[in-house]
Amino acid sequence: MYIMELQEPFDIEIDGVLYSVFPDEKDTYTIFKEGIEYVQMIRDNETNWLKLNIETGMPMFGMDEEINLIGQEINKFTS
Repeated sequence: MYIMELQEPFDIEIDGVLYSVFPDEKDTYTIFKEGIEYVQMIRDNETNWLKLNIETGMPMFGMDEEINLIGQEINKFTS
């Protein structure tokens, strides 16, 4: 059984934009952009991240540069 260590929210900045990162479940995060809830995302692998559909919670496959940039910063913070 996997027990997730509780992680505290943290902030990252990309190109002058402030993102607040709230860890949810394992490898899943809720992101606020400039103080407004923006997106939920999940780690696909070490370099790729996926948006989650707001209504279904299912991954939305497809390349999203902003999501991958946020994911890279999350990797730096959580490594």
